[in-house]
Amino acid sequence: MAVEKFETALKKLEEVVRKLEGGELSLDESLKAFEEGVKLAGFCSGKLNEAEKRVELLLKQKDGTFTREKFRLEDER
Repeated sequence: MAVEKFETALKKLEEVVRKLEGGELSLDESLKAFEEGVKLAGFCSGKLNEAEKRVELLLKQKDGTFTREKFRLEDER
């Protein structure tokens, strides 16, 4: 899957869910859609986790100020 914006991936995921819930897809089409949905859900989940960690970095300042720190993924440490 190409690198996407969260909002774009979420819209695609919503469309996949609508197609699957519609019941009009064949078994093969449903499996392909489900696979795409799993990938999109994983991408969105990763982006949300990244955003949460960035917010945590901002909120950790004890003196009431906000500082910006470089965000590193856990596997980069």
